[in-house]
Amino acid sequence: MTLEENSGEHASERMDSVAQALEEVLSAALPQGCITVGVYEAAKSLHADSDNVVLCVLASDDGDQQDVALQIHFTLIRAFCCDNHIDIVHVANTRRLAELVGGAKAAGEPLDPHCVLVTNPQTWSWKSSALGKLQRFCGDSRRWDQWVPMVHLPDR
Repeated sequence: MTLEENSGEHASERMDSVAQALEEVLSAALPQGCITVGVYEAAKSLHADSDNVVLCVLASDDGDQQDVALQIHFTLIRAFCCDNHIDIVHVANTRRLAELVGGAKAAGEPLDPHCVLVTNPQTWSWKSSALGKLQRFCGDSRRWDQWVPMVHLPDR
């Protein structure tokens, strides 16, 4: 086995592990009310209390690349998160992300899954391993000049 094959398999396993950690963080934070969903809601939350935000998840599908307003919002949110040392990841599966964060508002309206913020939980029980894994992944990515690493959420 060559070094490239070995590192490729290792990278694939690591990405699966990171995706699983992201799913764990989101599913644990949701019942605690530590999730903010939506581009505008996230921008308001970042403005009001950015010190409480521990993770920002941006999501887009292929068609979203043509949405200029969404791309401008992403640019502003990325810049704010980087300036405030908030870990940020990008997900290319908005449908799966919407499933993980509840799918619909209380009134039955669909959620805007393009931006999800995770804030500090009241209880720290879930934060240790899964969030730590995501934070290490983001830190490692920044060392390689990848400021917004991609996480592939598999369909379930």
